[in-house]
Amino acid sequence: MKDDSYYKAADLKKFGKITEWQEKLGDKFFDYYGEVFQEGALTAREKSLIALAVAHAIQCPYCIDAYTSDTLKKGVDEEQMMEAVHVAAAIRGGASLVHGVQMMNQVKDKLM
Repeated sequence: MKDDSYYKAADLKKFGKITEWQEKLGDKFFDYYGEVFQEGALTAREKSLIALAVAHAIQCPYCIDAYTSDTLKKGVDEEQMMEAVHVAAAIRGGASLVHGVQMMNQVKDKLM
């Protein structure tokens, strides 16, 4: 059976190769990325859970796979993961709705 999926799970393992065609910038990105996920004001576990929620908000299947695994390794349970996804969904939905104010302003400007 032919796999016609645009996203292939095996491609996640190729992420480290983004430096191949632009090593300097790729290395800078990975240095930054690594530093972001170090323990700081937030724990690595908290950062991983935030990353999982953001992955859902931006709908990145690679990120969802990576941070589902990462959060599980860091002791996050299924209920906590789903709650984080609901937080992302609420913020994303709210962001869409709040832009309705722009539409309302335009309607009022045009009709009044």
